[in-house]
Amino acid sequence: MTTEECWSRLASAELGRLAVTAHDGVDIFPINFVVTGEVIYFRSAPGSKLVDLTANPRVAFEADGAIGHSRWSVVVRGEARRLDADDEIEASGILTLETRTGTDKDNFVRISAETITGVRVPLK
Repeated sequence: MTTEECWSRLASAELGRLAVTAHDGVDIFPINFVVTGEVIYFRSAPGSKLVDLTANPRVAFEADGAIGHSRWSVVVRGEARRLDADDEIEASGILTLETRTGTDKDNFVRISAETITGVRVPLK
């Protein structure tokens, strides 16, 4: 898939998976997210995910879905950082993203992509 196709597919997905380096290996978290331009934003409650990405901001993010008669998967590798400026939080569009768990998620995170790759697999 082209870079443009990857971002388009990613923007159409509702749920993705965030991989972070933890003290004892790799942890993977399901997250809902928004794509603004070529940046991924998500909300998080305090916890191990934030602790891990603060200690090691290199992350991977994956989302997948189906379109027509094929499945697709997009993987982004990059760096995550918490947002702390109100103007950046507002401009990101993340404030419109509702939490799916009912937990207060007042930490806002940006994933800046270094690479994005995608694959499309025909359904039989």
